[in-house]
Amino acid sequence: MKDMIVLMGGQGVGKGTFSKMLRAAHDYNYIETGAMFRSLPADSEIAKIIARGDLVPDSELFKLVASKISTEKDLLIDGFPRTVPQAQWLVQNYADKFTIHILYLDVPEEIMIKRINKRINEGGGRADDADSAAVRRRLDTFWKITMPAINWLQTAKGIKFSDVDVTGPVDENFARILAAMKTANKTR
Repeated sequence: MKDMIVLMGGQGVGKGTFSKMLRAAHDYNYIETGAMFRSLPADSEIAKIIARGDLVPDSELFKLVASKISTEKDLLIDGFPRTVPQAQWLVQNYADKFTIHILYLDVPEEIMIKRINKRINEGGGRADDADSAAVRRRLDTFWKITMPAINWLQTAKGIKFSDVDVTGPVDENFARILAAMKTANKTR
């Protein structure tokens, strides 16, 4: 059975950075839902939803994610699931096809905000990073909607879950991620 690695955490925790590092170390099929949606025209309904800091409807996400999943090789997902129903859908539809390992990239909100501001100042920020109200809505959405999904996944039957502290330097954080993955694989 192939592995499904799911990177979860709030904005600015480094999901994009660590997904790049993981892909450099291993050949994953990669799904980043946020980038897929951000590549849509700015006047599309989904782009407007994202610009407001709101979540894309599940029906759209399920179609997109399902269309990108292949059981031919290991899978790395960034940006999905973000709600309890999405987490349940993922487990119900794929726990029998993949060994699912959730990596919760854990940092305090103050660090998330600092990293988002750094992203903006270095010219790498997303369009919705520049709107402080949208950033606040995204963070509020994370705590109110995504954190319950993370908590649900932590106790879901048959799911491997690692809470990884990524408050330090990038290389140290990546070493923690790799150690968490190695430890989880030993418990199969």
